[in-house]
Amino acid sequence: MVSGTRAEAGEGSGLRDAEWVAVAVADRPLGSGHARVRLGAVVDEEIARAAAGALYGEGDEVRWDGGDVVARRVRRLGAVELAVRPLRDPDPALVRAALLDGLAREGFGLLRWSRDAEVLRQRLAFLHRQLGSPWPDVSDDALHARVDEWLEPELGRARRRADLARIEAGQALNRLLPWASGDAARLDELAPERIEVPSGSRIRVDYTDPERPVLAVKLQEMFGAQESPVLAGVPVQVHLLSPAGRPAAVTSDLASFWRDGYRGVRAELRGRYPKHPWPEDPAAARATRHTNARLRR
Repeated sequence: MVSGTRAEAGEGSGLRDAEWVAVAVADRPLGSGHARVRLGAVVDEEIARAAAGALYGEGDEVRWDGGDVVARRVRRLGAVELAVRPLRDPDPALVRAALLDGLAREGFGLLRWSRDAEVLRQRLAFLHRQLGSPWPDVSDDALHARVDEWLEPELGRARRRADLARIEAGQALNRLLPWASGDAARLDELAPERIEVPSGSRIRVDYTDPERPVLAVKLQEMFGAQESPVLAGVPVQVHLLSPAGRPAAVTSDLASFWRDGYRGVRAELRGRYPKHPWPEDPAAARATRHTNARLRR
């Protein structure tokens, strides 16, 4: 109906095939999603427009619908569409509003997120949680609130979903770094992508949990480390792996692990991996990526 309510004529009613109906009586049964037409009469469009003329309107409609921007020129009588045609050159402001609605509904996953971009967002989330200002909040709500600061001019050039998918989210996020204060230069110091471990390997840090970064590294590569790495004041949770890359132990206090936990891990794994070094005093041993055979060369 012109009010927007959905209504249905009963089975066998002569109103079911009519293009226009003047509804005199309708009700909505409890629990039903639509109304029932109890009494009505067949009319034509001329009578309909005369009866509901105050609801007539025409104009451009640009909205996010069905997963993309839909731009139409519509003549309507209230909620009833009389005529629709595609709009070839919609108002850019209306398109932008539709794209923002799409991002609000479906999330910033509509943008192009490389692995580096995802990691950058996780690093920023970690620093915001641990240090606060000037490190930006990069939650969806916060990014929507600051969309003018980080997603322009790319958003202004976009016209449809496919254009959003071409926007490099990582490049856009860089605009939120605290450049003015100079703190942006400390990103790699406070939340580095990789940490160099005692063996010399550079291991990627996992910032998926903004409360506690994780470093997954083979146990032998941490020999000689006296304490766990600390980032932005937070001890890194070290996942110590077997030579096969399987989890062997988890600790945020390496000194305590060498003292209290290593002996049990050593007893369990040295027989399974006899070609790898298992010193009695790991805190004083040389870290290595290699087997005993390579070490003796």
